[in-house]
Amino acid sequence: MINDIVNFANGILWGYVLIPLLLIAGIWFTVRLRAIQFRHFGHMFSVMKNSRTGDEHGITSFQALCTSLAARVGTGNLMGVAVAISLGGPGAIFWMWVIALIGMATAFAESTLGQLYKEENHDGNYRGGPAFYMLKGLKSPKLALLFSVCLFIGYGIIFSAPQAFSIAEALQYSYNIEPIFTGTFLTVFSAVIVLGGMKKIARFSEMVVPFMGAAYLLVALWVVFTNLSHIPGVISDIVSSALGFKEAGSGMIGAAIMQGIKRGLYSNEAGMGSVPNAAAAATPYPPHPASQGYVQMLGVFFDTIVLCSCTAFIILLSGIELDQTFGIQLTQQALENEVGFWGSDFIALAIFFFGFTSIVANFAYAENALPFIKMNHKIGRIVFTSVFLGMIFYGSIATLGDVIGLADLAVGLMTVVNIVAITLLSKTIITLAKDYNRHIDKGEIPRFIASKEQEREMNLTADIWNEENTRIR
Repeated sequence: MINDIVNFANGILWGYVLIPLLLIAGIWFTVRLRAIQFRHFGHMFSVMKNSRTGDEHGITSFQALCTSLAARVGTGNLMGVAVAISLGGPGAIFWMWVIALIGMATAFAESTLGQLYKEENHDGNYRGGPAFYMLKGLKSPKLALLFSVCLFIGYGIIFSAPQAFSIAEALQYSYNIEPIFTGTFLTVFSAVIVLGGMKKIARFSEMVVPFMGAAYLLVALWVVFTNLSHIPGVISDIVSSALGFKEAGSGMIGAAIMQGIKRGLYSNEAGMGSVPNAAAAATPYPPHPASQGYVQMLGVFFDTIVLCSCTAFIILLSGIELDQTFGIQLTQQALENEVGFWGSDFIALAIFFFGFTSIVANFAYAENALPFIKMNHKIGRIVFTSVFLGMIFYGSIATLGDVIGLADLAVGLMTVVNIVAITLLSKTIITLAKDYNRHIDKGEIPRFIASKEQEREMNLTADIWNEENTRIR
């Protein structure tokens, strides 16, 4: 009965609400920010030059990017792409690209707001996210509470289960390791990392994500270059299937759009309201809220346009029958067909590291909800940590349908609430983007110093954007 309720809710949410909402929001911010993701495409990379600059109050911009990528880069890139292609055909990849390109503007908007409305916690570290800009920017405690509940359910309870499921399935396929053993190991290892706090999670992500991302990219490029003559045909197949030009694809266009946007959002998280939690924890360089917007736009690009495309090309170039295998095993078998016996082992290793970094980043995101749902105390944290770790073990031994359906529902609810909030705060986002661009046009390092009047008008945390906190280092 629970599965029936979840499926019914997902049918309404994804069939009639989320897809048009995401497209409209992405187009809205693309237009209002004057196609910032295309105009300033190169600037996204230049912001990363000094991304390791930080202070004792926050993680660096590079660590914030790695933490957000740790949450993004996981089952969505390896299993999610396989699911999208299996259910929606090759055309689903085209719609993943579309939602990522326009979603980059949405990612800029939410991460800029997350950074603007940050505050210091009792340890002197920065924290923030959608609940904070809903409470401060919109002055809506009810909306902040609603989002926090969705964030807690999604990242604190549900989202780690699909990651654990993918890891367990991949290890069972490659090494015949029983899921119960994988689940036990993941639960214990996760506890060691997450109990160290946000900075330990950020340092772990900073070590693992770049290494595994580069390794996966190199393997995918090898597959592409050894099949270079087939690439035009694969791209043509993706586009024609997406737009219904192929006879077989005309009946699949709805499934392609649905699966492409659903899996694209689940992978890159643009508009979900998850990434601003990591963006807010950073000491940005340049010292301006909009700089984190550029950093997190780059995260969306790397996650979907680069890594998801890698998986798509591996699968579509392999010649494997798409209706014979499902989930992570499809990606494993596809790479095995391309490079030999070690292909499935490499995917198992990749999904372990990608999935595990996602799990620990999920903890950091969910932790931000605790003050809003009155669990920011010793007993509340013990309950939260116990439930979080328990769901990792559950995900390892669950079925794919159980965890995917619940994850889709949590993603959908979070996204609706967040999109409403950032749309209502469009004026603030545009003001910050213009201020940042004004500095760039003058050849200056962008710097945002909020006056007392701006603090009152925007309802900012006092002195968070003062002269001292925004000095050029």
